[in-house]
Amino acid sequence: MGSGKYLVQGLMAWGMGMLWISCGNKETATKTNIETTTSGTITISVDDTYKPVIAQQLKVFDSSYPEAHVTAHYKSEKACFEDLFSGTAKLIVTSRDLTEAERKAYIASGRKTRSLPVAMDAIAVIVHPNSPDTLMTLGQLQKILQAGFIRTYDIVFDNGESSTVRYITDSLIPGANLSSKAYAVKSLDSVISYVANKENAIGFVGVSNIYDPEDNTGVGVFKNNIRVVAFKDDSTGIFYQPYQAYIALRQYPLTRSMYFITTDNGRGLGAGVANFLCSERGQLIFGKARLAPLRVQLQIREAEIK
Repeated sequence: MGSGKYLVQGLMAWGMGMLWISCGNKETATKTNIETTTSGTITISVDDTYKPVIAQQLKVFDSSYPEAHVTAHYKSEKACFEDLFSGTAKLIVTSRDLTEAERKAYIASGRKTRSLPVAMDAIAVIVHPNSPDTLMTLGQLQKILQAGFIRTYDIVFDNGESSTVRYITDSLIPGANLSSKAYAVKSLDSVISYVANKENAIGFVGVSNIYDPEDNTGVGVFKNNIRVVAFKDDSTGIFYQPYQAYIALRQYPLTRSMYFITTDNGRGLGAGVANFLCSERGQLIFGKARLAPLRVQLQIREAEIK
């Protein structure tokens, strides 16, 4: 991937200018157990693509604020928005913001929402270790999705209503149908397992799901039972895998932003969780999960792959 080197992302000074909620609102719980930004009980809905990193965020949040009780339900993107619209969840974490029509509908109903992108992730395309197709162009991927490639692939997603399916179809084959060889296999782990065991399979998962959890190198290593496809950047002619810096610089093409969307008025626990995702600690957790934090300044440095 370009002379055996890749870029590693670091974090610099924390910048608070982009926050929509003042993090100075640190009320403490009263004896009447009124909900504040650091106390109370809420339920949130999270796109299950983001489960690894949001579970870690909430673990740190809960340990920092023992009077706050946040229950996260991990589900499809469609289900997350249904929970927001119905009022079941005061906060959701998804890969897209509200559409203009959705925002206007909220305003018309007398309700308000607030949203902000907090990190950038990517869709990783994975194949069997023996696959001949580990270097691709987006044009080749489009042909695979529509069964027009020289080789036929089983195309595997986690859920028919997932954000991954929406992103891939909207970005690469808008208005067209997926190949009849496209399948949903219920979970992200099932996508990885399916691809690892079938040579003619190609899968699509959020990038935080492909790193080896046992890796201790500090730079991130992909799971060894799959191969992660590298895509050609037309401007440089170089093939890039979804490493953190290539996501931040958008040299890897299949990138997208992670948003929080909340109906909280800024004084409740939903706002507290949103604040935490934007805080220095929350952004550091995104960075350690190999995503590109969006609420801090970034330092990009070059490093050798050993």
